[in-house]
Amino acid sequence: MSKKVLAPSTMLVPLPAVLVTCGGLTSDPNIITISWCGVVCSQPPMLSISVREKRHSFNLIKDTGEYVVNITGASLVKAVDYCGNYSGKDFNKFKETGLTPEPATKVRPPLIKESPINLECQIRKTLDLGSHHIFIAEIVATHVDESMITDDGRLDVQKINPLIYATHARQYWSGLSKLHGFYGLTREKK
Repeated sequence: MSKKVLAPSTMLVPLPAVLVTCGGLTSDPNIITISWCGVVCSQPPMLSISVREKRHSFNLIKDTGEYVVNITGASLVKAVDYCGNYSGKDFNKFKETGLTPEPATKVRPPLIKESPINLECQIRKTLDLGSHHIFIAEIVATHVDESMITDDGRLDVQKINPLIYATHARQYWSGLSKLHGFYGLTREKK
């Protein structure tokens, strides 16, 4: 296989395309599209998001110390794109996208009703990395649409049809075509 060497870049593919809610349920709630999001610890459960300081959501997140990561599926692609292209400073993104804010159980920012999974987060650490600040947060509550859970209690990822983003191609993708195995598939069975 022949490979071409490129300049250092953020060509990690795929990335989740999530909607992050910030602010309060009734005071200045906002939604920002984030693709720089990931799990950083399992005990306690923690994840991170990266946000540019110039974004309207930056200070809402920094000031409250909380946010909600709302997982998206292919059905939310237009809302994801809208929330990534318009500023909450100028538009009410809930109103413009038709998304429904719902009260969270542990944090002030609202959940998005149409999202199959909502992760309530409280910030534990913030790092200024250059173009972005990273907000590392503990997941303090998880909400999952019951229709996305199988009879044996597993998450049915195909039902979610998760939306992903290819940064350099600036494209949204979805769909899981084939299950290739479960964790531990290389361990010998006795």
